[in-house]
Amino acid sequence: MKQKFSLIIYFIFLSNFIYSTHDPFEDVNKVTHKLNQELDSIAARPIAEFYKKITPDLLEVGISNSLSNIEDLNIGINNILQGKLKDGLSDFTRVLVNSTFGIFGLFDIASDMGLKKHNEDFGQTLALWGVPEGPYVVLPGLGPSTLRDSLAKIPDSILSPSLLFTDDQTVYVITATDLLVTRADLLGIDVLIVGDEYLFMKDAYFQNREYEIYDGKVEDDFDTFDEDWED
Repeated sequence: MKQKFSLIIYFIFLSNFIYSTHDPFEDVNKVTHKLNQELDSIAARPIAEFYKKITPDLLEVGISNSLSNIEDLNIGINNILQGKLKDGLSDFTRVLVNSTFGIFGLFDIASDMGLKKHNEDFGQTLALWGVPEGPYVVLPGLGPSTLRDSLAKIPDSILSPSLLFTDDQTVYVITATDLLVTRADLLGIDVLIVGDEYLFMKDAYFQNREYEIYDGKVEDDFDTFDEDWED
């Protein structure tokens, strides 16, 4: 979670540089964005702040680890679908190790053993399969996305945590807890936003998705500029 938080901060600063995006639904997106911000200020943020306040650090880490462990199953499947068999097998091994020796994922033993945590989803899989991202959209309650990533959320939601739990109520509780923990991890980022908030969030989203899709191997436009200048 801390690594993901650091990446988000990194891309928020990168978003100061304009990132060209296809946004034909801008008017609707801006309305949805404003609604999301209001819902966040009324409900999501206060609940997340209360959670951070009352939850001991050790327990908070344990909850995050458990959710991350469940997520690894979906990540492994997507790595396999992307042809990254070694990473996929590593993800499945992480689930096995952390679910047993890590006491149902409360402790991240796998990382201590050198099994790297990956970050994959079906949206990234579709991107590597050559599916166009489509227009930019802001989803109610979920925030920035694209048409491709929005549709990809359906199989992702089916794969995890439903593959591990058959009881619908358990799945709902885990999903709600995951959303809560994610929002709690984002507390404090608001102060980093400068300029037009809508454009800022959109640019940061696309920068982050590009980084995720290409596993951090993103072309640095400034390096290219320097090379051209030297020539």
